[in-house]
Amino acid sequence: MKLRKMKLALSSVMVVSPVFALAAEQEVTAPRVVQALEATFGVHQGERRNHIKGTCAVGEFTATAEAARYSRSALFSGQAVPVIARFSLAGGNPKVPDVTQSARGMALQFKLPKGQLHQMSMLNTPMFGAAHPGTFLDLTEAQRPDPATGKPDPDKLKAFRASHPDSLAQAQYLASHNPPDSYTRSAFFGIHTFKFINAQDKVTLVRWRFVPQEGEKPLSNEALKTAGTDFLETALISSTSNKPARWDMLVTVGQPGDPQDDPTQSWPAQRPEFKAGTLTITSASTQKGGLCEPINFDPMVMADGIAPTNDPVLRFRSQAYAVSFGKRLSGQ
Repeated sequence: MKLRKMKLALSSVMVVSPVFALAAEQEVTAPRVVQALEATFGVHQGERRNHIKGTCAVGEFTATAEAARYSRSALFSGQAVPVIARFSLAGGNPKVPDVTQSARGMALQFKLPKGQLHQMSMLNTPMFGAAHPGTFLDLTEAQRPDPATGKPDPDKLKAFRASHPDSLAQAQYLASHNPPDSYTRSAFFGIHTFKFINAQDKVTLVRWRFVPQEGEKPLSNEALKTAGTDFLETALISSTSNKPARWDMLVTVGQPGDPQDDPTQSWPAQRPEFKAGTLTITSASTQKGGLCEPINFDPMVMADGIAPTNDPVLRFRSQAYAVSFGKRLSGQ
């Protein structure tokens, strides 16, 4: 009887997921993922393939003394570090409405002494929607518009969710949280686990998030209907021209047994944390011709004192960013 139940369970899985068997059977490469993004969103020459719609900003980051206890990175020297930032919406549609129920991004490039750089690429969701690159590839393909309707096929999206449980936590979070009413009132999460390495070579597993000092504020249900298509960029440029926007960098310290290599799994809320510094954004501009436009914001670009884990998604992002960046440089 048990053997029969196992066979039935396996057969039901095969019925649910044959559409997505290809990603499991074939190697998931960065060129293949970028091609999938192009097939789903179209090719916009010289532009990013994902998070294409964005806004540039500049500012500085100043660390706390507490951060230097955990990491010897020059980022945590306590001196003001110049920052080039980019705020964005997920996806490869440059005209996506700002009220879309999708992830928002904040990417930072810290310009450290002696020409060193450190980069972060974060989302406003506490988790990512894929534990492995294959899930992201399958989602991108499931989102491809049906030529007959111009919209994704609901049945394909349903089949994707059923066959990819690692995608559910982020999808549920996005569905239950309205988008922020401005970039300056949104928290942004590093998503992955990283290693802080101090002056004594002690390694501490950490996750971080940037929390706005003025508080978080989502759009109301009524505002979702009236906010408009491009309000985020306008609001960011306007608000920073009047006063700086600030986020506190809060670092959570991992404990034995906490997931290290799966960005879809959250850590327990009771973990200790500390304030590592404050990001101040002093001005913003459209990305065309802006300082952020040519930057790749590869999250694997790290200065000494901060190191990656073996998270397959984190490491794959670097490869995919490089392919997309190469196409942008060549005008494709």
